[in-house]
Amino acid sequence: MADKQAAEELERMAEVAATCTACGLSATRTNVVFGDGSARAQVMFIGEGPGRNEDLQGVPFVGAAGQLLNQLLSEIGLERSDAYIANVVKCRPPGNRDPRPDEIAACKGYLADQIRLIDPPVVMTLGNFATKLLLKEERGITRLRGRAYPWWNRIVIPTFHPAAALRGGASVLESMREDFALTRAVLDGRSEPQPEPGAGRPVEQLELFG
Repeated sequence: MADKQAAEELERMAEVAATCTACGLSATRTNVVFGDGSARAQVMFIGEGPGRNEDLQGVPFVGAAGQLLNQLLSEIGLERSDAYIANVVKCRPPGNRDPRPDEIAACKGYLADQIRLIDPPVVMTLGNFATKLLLKEERGITRLRGRAYPWWNRIVIPTFHPAAALRGGASVLESMREDFALTRAVLDGRSEPQPEPGAGRPVEQLELFG
């Protein structure tokens, strides 16, 4: 799909999502946080859900966590405008709790369409929730990170959530830097993913969370 057409379709989807009432999160949100970035992104980031600052501003990954994400991108030669950032759910769960199955189901079409339209070669999942959900894994992020996984004709690279690095200190941040360096290597063709179950199906057929 042409970049302009993809960008226009993303904009239309965001307008639809802005008035979505498909789950109970619509009753407690301030803003829908649909996504942010380039329709031709080489890297797409997927987090769990908006936090308080994101809910107030309607933009994903703002505040300290967003600043760290921007810094890590810069360290591998990318800007935030080169990436696309989204969450599993587009509205803030109260108290930043994990999204519930009905909330994920209500939002999964938006996320699948974002992936389809942007068609990023690399998806970085941020934290346990998004990683387990996309990779259908029970293992935690500490065991899953550090590798590139084939995933529906794309590559998933799990890493810690930036908020975890802000809480966890230098060791978590160093691990994130390693994962971002792996993303750079994959984009440059210097690293190949290791085979995993789940590769090979196009995103048009994808039941992300089914």
